[in-house]
Amino acid sequence: MGTPVSSVVIVGGGTAGWLTAGVLAASLKKQNKSAFDITLIESPSIPIIGVGEGTWPTMRRTLSTIGVRETDFFRECNASFKQGAKFAKWVTGKDDDYYYHPLVLPTGFQDTNLAPFWQEDSSRLSFSEAVCPQESLCEVGLAPKKITTPEYAGIANYAYHLNAGKFSEFLKKHCTEKLGVRLVLDDVVQVKATADGDIAAVVTRNQGDLNGDFFVDCSGFKALLLNGHYQVPFVSKKDVLFVDSALAVQVPYPREDSAVVPHTVSTAQDAGWIWDIGLSSRRGIGHVYSSAHTTQEQAEDRLARYLEESTESEAGAADLEFRKLTINPGHREQFWVRNCVGVGLSAGFLEPLEASAILLVEISARALAEQFPHTRESMNILAKRFNQTFHYRWDRIVDFLKLHYVLSKRTDSEFWIDNRDPSTVPDSLQELLELWRYQTPWHGDFDRTVEVFPAASYQYVLYGMGFETEPNPHGVSEDSRKTAAQYFASTQQQTRQLLASLPQNRELLNKIQQYGMQRV
Repeated sequence: MGTPVSSVVIVGGGTAGWLTAGVLAASLKKQNKSAFDITLIESPSIPIIGVGEGTWPTMRRTLSTIGVRETDFFRECNASFKQGAKFAKWVTGKDDDYYYHPLVLPTGFQDTNLAPFWQEDSSRLSFSEAVCPQESLCEVGLAPKKITTPEYAGIANYAYHLNAGKFSEFLKKHCTEKLGVRLVLDDVVQVKATADGDIAAVVTRNQGDLNGDFFVDCSGFKALLLNGHYQVPFVSKKDVLFVDSALAVQVPYPREDSAVVPHTVSTAQDAGWIWDIGLSSRRGIGHVYSSAHTTQEQAEDRLARYLEESTESEAGAADLEFRKLTINPGHREQFWVRNCVGVGLSAGFLEPLEASAILLVEISARALAEQFPHTRESMNILAKRFNQTFHYRWDRIVDFLKLHYVLSKRTDSEFWIDNRDPSTVPDSLQELLELWRYQTPWHGDFDRTVEVFPAASYQYVLYGMGFETEPNPHGVSEDSRKTAAQYFASTQQQTRQLLASLPQNRELLNKIQQYGMQRV
């Protein structure tokens, strides 16, 4: 008989720690007859970072899996709907320069690649407008569902904007009260190892040793276990992704009925970009920038100017508190070492663009739950698989984030010029861009079961930013052309129907607060 793994110790709370605890507790309880002991150690002296306010649609599945009511989540986390991202001034920097990365696949995407046919139309709509309704919904501030739509179901696909601090507390309450996770409020001051190098226990300042069979490092950038104990090297991506600093601010709405924008807005600046996220209660706004291309004072001025131009708040920029954050883009060389795995910021962080951080927490927790080691003897093989899979995922995220910068045509600052320098572009991305000069992105370009960003995401960014793929030299059949025309027409019909039937985002959020959503 192998040595069973029956106790899990998670070091660190926040979004990463409590999401991991919830997914593991719910999944292991469902899969196994005997009980698992899951303990989470949260430091009472270290505040959470609390600025990760955007998710992917996967969060709906995650919350449903751990048994959370969507109504409760909206009410307690100041949540709102997110239907994608609007990128402003990323291509030319002009006022009319924008494109969307929506959260819905192009119409007929499993069967037909509409990109070549869209490129043929000289009087065309934007790519996202032509292949899905979501850009049109976002432009007029509509919600992705109705109050009669059941929880976690959508008429249009959606993710969330949320208050990260309240979300952590919401998850903590659910995990401890409903899923049996044990909470220890204390600081980890030491790690005890076995003779063969496994972690045997973590030592806390006030409660002594906490033993475990399996440890999850969710201790943030400090990475107390992966870095502090195992000293796993850090792989920097600063030579590819230049953003290394951020200024964050919370902006109140001027009125209770102020519109809530149903998408993230990312507005390019001369040395970075500004995020703008609408919650039900306020806006979260921040400027991420490269310290090699601008100073903090200049970044503060740009953020203040953005606030003056884009908010109706009676509070001016001078009355709002800017919070400074430092970013070290990169990840650990290994994510799972012996009986310890890193999830969240302890594993790494790149930048806030495209909200990949919380997504990585979700898929890490799900991967652990689906292939949790039953015994210590199986752990090394599972660790090898995990590391290989997540190296691939981090590399693909780096490629996708860099794509946004590489395709820019801006020449107004060294930041944008340097981002297009071929020496800063990964070989894997250069190879794909060369391929896509001759054929549009499609399923075969990404062959993993779980791709963080599928071919559709690349199409939205490529053709939103003006990339051109040469026409097929062999032409296309009339049957294919007819099928594409039907899909384009179907998209426009669906768009008209949704524009006429969906409520304003703020209207639906108010109804959720008052009435709640229908249970599934």
